[in-house]
Amino acid sequence: MFANKVVLVTGGSSGIGAATVEAFAKEGASVAFVGRNQAKLKDVESRCQQYGANVLAIRADVSKDEEAKTVVQQTVDKFGKLDVLVNNAGILRFASVLEPTLIQTYDETMNTNLRPVVLITSLAIPHLVATKGSIVNVSSILSTIVRIPGIMPYSMSKAAMDHFTKFAALELAPSGVRVNSVNPGPVLTDIASGSGFSPDLLEDTGAHTPLGKAAQSEEIANMIVYLASDKAKSVTGSCYIMDNGLALQ
Repeated sequence: MFANKVVLVTGGSSGIGAATVEAFAKEGASVAFVGRNQAKLKDVESRCQQYGANVLAIRADVSKDEEAKTVVQQTVDKFGKLDVLVNNAGILRFASVLEPTLIQTYDETMNTNLRPVVLITSLAIPHLVATKGSIVNVSSILSTIVRIPGIMPYSMSKAAMDHFTKFAALELAPSGVRVNSVNPGPVLTDIASGSGFSPDLLEDTGAHTPLGKAAQSEEIANMIVYLASDKAKSVTGSCYIMDNGLALQ
């Protein structure tokens, strides 16, 4: 499905991002992927090479502008073009409006979850226009619901991402570039690491959804691949909820 296509995935060394890199590799794409952990990057690279995929692992911290600015150019220098951008890099941090750490947490969250999306997208646009490519942003069901105290900075970053997705879709449509997002609910990944959010609590939250489970990273990756493919060529400006029914409660 993606033979002769070039894909760039941020946050590609673990969780949803790693599953997405592997899913595109299975479909024959050349994939550049970005992460901060060299060992995890190497692990994903090795898994993709089992499929004979042409991959480029980029070690970078996209929360730092000077590093984020390089990832599109490195991808194009390696593969000659760009067909798909997946903005997936993100962190989960807790801070209540009552805590003195609120602004620090807000800044850290926005500088990782939102600012790089805007920056990298703006740098990728000329290349995506040339290929009439597509963008998929990884958002969250928490962009639309208020459910967990203390998760406001994360939820705000994802709500802003949804609006960015829709505005980018509107403005890029005349150029033939599609922009969509996926909005997962509980997913069994390691994003909770370092956030104070227990993986057991994540699984328990999933167990209390109408479908009674948390999603696997591969399920989200499959939707990302679909949205980036020609099968979704009439889909743009959409935010696809994949929350096992959490928002229905």
